[in-house]
Amino acid sequence: MVDTRAAHVTRVRPGSRPVRGAVHHFGVAEKEQDEGRKAVFRIPRTSFMAIALLTICVTPIALGEIPYLQWLYLFPIALAVFVVRTRTIATREGLATRTMFGHRDVPWSALKGLAITKKSRVQAVLKDDTKVPLPTVRTRHLPVLSLVSEGLVADPSGLLDADDVKPAKPETSPSE
Repeated sequence: MVDTRAAHVTRVRPGSRPVRGAVHHFGVAEKEQDEGRKAVFRIPRTSFMAIALLTICVTPIALGEIPYLQWLYLFPIALAVFVVRTRTIATREGLATRTMFGHRDVPWSALKGLAITKKSRVQAVLKDDTKVPLPTVRTRHLPVLSLVSEGLVADPSGLLDADDVKPAKPETSPSE
């Protein structure tokens, strides 16, 4: 007997058996299906290695013979906060940008288009012609934005077909 709930939640590769006991993921799959596609653009976590190296280099100076130089540890801490906070999240509803000190949500309906800077950075141009920088989004990410926005943002690279950008249809179980 095949557990249809587990087969519905867990994608089964052809020629393999469905995974039993995956029912605890049932609520997660429904939630992801309702939200649609989602893409998170952030600074790579490998940058923490550079921050750790900076901390090691600052330690002899901060703990040396000159008093009160412990404030030098603020630089690695600030960089770590910058890496953790800075990101752009694209969902079915729109774009959410988060910087070190702020947060801004831009719905797809308020978007006029995208602008590309000289350094291959992407900015969202709103209908009132204000530009909102999208941190960590580059031109190579435009096909992903087109997929997430379900075709509202055109893909200038031509990598996607018309079938790729259509909204994801909810999967139905074989028993229905």
